[in-house]
Parts: sequence; C-alpha cells; structure tokens
Amino acid sequence: MTDLDLLHFEQLKKDVQAQYLKEYTPSYDDISKWKGIDIIYFQEDLRKKAKGNISEKSFYTYFKNSPVTKLPRIDMLNLLSIYTGYDSWYEFKKQHLFAGELLQQDQDMSDEEIEDLEKTLESLSNLSKSKNSPEKTSETPQENTDLQKSNSENQIVNKNTELKIPSDSETVKPKKNFFKKNIWALATSILILVTGILGFKDELFLKEYKYCFTDADRGTSVINTLEIKVIKENESPILYRIKPGDCFKYSTKDKILKMEIRAPFYEYLTISRSLENAPTEEMIELKPDDYKMAVNYFSVKDANGNPELLKQKRKQLENLISNNAIIYQVYDNTTYGIETLDKQKYITLVTTPTTSLKNLSVIEMKKDNNGKIISIKFKIASTDEKNK
Repeated sequence: MTDLDLLHFEQLKKDVQAQYLKEYTPSYDDISKWKGIDIIYFQEDLRKKAKGNISEKSFYTYFKNSPVTKLPRIDMLNLLSIYTGYDSWYEFKKQHLFAGELLQQDQDMSDEEIEDLEKTLESLSNLSKSKNSPEKTSETPQENTDLQKSNSENQIVNKNTELKIPSDSETVKPKKNFFKKNIWALATSILILVTGILGFKDELFLKEYKYCFTDADRGTSVINTLEIKVIKENESPILYRIKPGDCFKYSTKDKILKMEIRAPFYEYLTISRSLENAPTEEMIELKPDDYKMAVNYFSVKDANGNPELLKQKRKQLENLISNNAIIYQVYDNTTYGIETLDKQKYITLVTTPTTSLKNLSVIEMKKDNNGKIISIKFKIASTDEKNK
C-alpha cells in the first residue's frame, strides 16, 4: 500500500457519494454524515447495483473518517469500484492516475497478501540454501567408524568403573528426621483432603430445580431471550440470560427462591417459591404484552412493497407508538454505539422495503399507563462484505 493508494480511495469515496446522490436524497449530501436509515438505503442500492454488501461497521470505519490511514480489503475496494461503474479497483485507479504515477497490476494486493508472499519467498530462499549446502554421505572410511565405536565403548567402561556402589550400611540411613522435614507437606495434604470432603458434603445438600417458560395465550415457547434475576438475602442479585425455548436450571440448598423474570414482549413477573416441598420441575406461564407484541409484529412484517399493506402497517404503528416516544438504534461497532430516532423516522425505516429489515430485532420496549409505547430499543444485525 502507498500514500497514493489512500488518495485514490478518497477519490473513490467521492465517486460513491456522487453515484448515490444521482437517485437518492439522504439526510446530508456529505457521505461522512450518513447514519441509520441513510446507511441502510445505501447498502440496499449497493446490493442491487454491485451484487455485494459492506457491513455497517466497515462503513463507519472507512467513510466516517477522512482521510483514512488504512485501506479496506481488496474485495471491498473492487465492490465499491463496480458500484461507481468500473470493472475493478485497478481499473478505477487506472482512470484516476496522478501526475507521474506508474500503476502496476500487483498494487491490487492487500497487506495480508503481500505478507504471505514475503513469507513464501523467504521459505523458497531457505530451501535453496539447504540444497546448495554440502550433504553428509555414507562414504566414511570403515577404519574411522571402527575407531569411533571403540572410543565410545571405552568411555562407557571408564564411566562404569567410576560409579561407586554403596554398601549395605550406606543404603540404610536413619529416617528420624523425615517427619520434621515434611511436616508442612503433610499438613497441606491433610488440609486439602478435609476441604475436599467438606466441599463434597456441601454438594450433597444442593438440589437442582428446572423452570421452563411458555406463552400464556398461545401455549408455545416464549419467543424472547429471558432475563432472570435471582434475589438472595444480603447478596447482590445474580443475572441469568436464557435463550428462547431453553429452560432455567438452578442448584441451591436454600429453602426459598425468589426470581424476577423479564422479556421484551411479556409482562414483568416476580416468582417466589418455598423449596421445602416444591417440585423439581415447573412450567411457568408468561403473559404476553399485546401492545409490545403488536409493535414488534408491524415493525418486522413484510409488506412485499404492496402500497395498501404498507399504508396499513404505517397506520397501525402510528396508533401504537406515542408521539413523544424515544427510540434507540443500537450498533455493533464502537465508533457509533447508539442513535436516537423520533417516531416518524422509525416508522419510515420499518415501512420502507429493504432486505435489512429481515435482521431487525427489538431489544426492549416500554409503555405508559395508556398502553402507548414510549420507548423502543432495537438493532439491525450486521452483515459481512460478501457477494450475494
């Protein structure tokens, strides 16, 4: 990679921006200011025109910072070049040469590919050196071999004669200091043994309980990840996350178990159990929150571009979400962790047909006393830069 490559990439970013602005009107003309819904629409256009995709994380890494200090992978460079009307990254650079610049085909190689090539060349160089170095042969004169063997045998005999064989009186030494010298080792061994026995004894008193969860209205498994907080007296709560469809297993010797159970689309529930005569397995019903269920359903519902269905979807969301609702989009990258949207931007996002909506998932919802949704936290799962 050269400094000229970085300058070419800055040119490419401007061409990408110009290409998108030919057909769309984002929140800002400057591509470095795009976020949220603008990025989603750009990803959709990229998939349509170049048959590939770049992740949200890559967009923030390479388009939010200018100038960049590191080039993207060659596949991303080729994809963006195709989007702007060129066959490849090499062809783009070829049409944007700086004064006095000499372009070579191998400049398309990434840093990783160059490093691999250097290692390969180094291996070939070492192999060549080993082949040119004199090799050991089996043509050693017989008399030299016999002489070496004779010398080795003599050395072994001499060493054996130097060994001192102890007498019977020397082999039986007094052991009266053994206990004194090893008292700490013995004490440690006893302590470990006692601790192990006590620990094993404590395990014998533990009893395992299994709690499974079902949708009270539908009789099916809960569709959300559950957050279960176990409350113990004079201790900090312990939080467990249970995947949809999984049961919660908990081992304890306590007589009482108190749990707080939360899930995005279900009503909050507190469970208290006396474990003295409680069953070891139990099915717990969670009451679905109809408003939250409805908002989630209309958010991810695929209208297939049907104008009537999109109109109905928008109307339903208008009724379910408060005008003052605070809505957060959570990102996977550290550059831009969260973005705030208002009600209308959120409705526009989820009523615009894009493939990104297939990856939308609601993390949390809150509502007021009238049932209106006043808070939504959601994310759209990232996708890799792979051709589709």
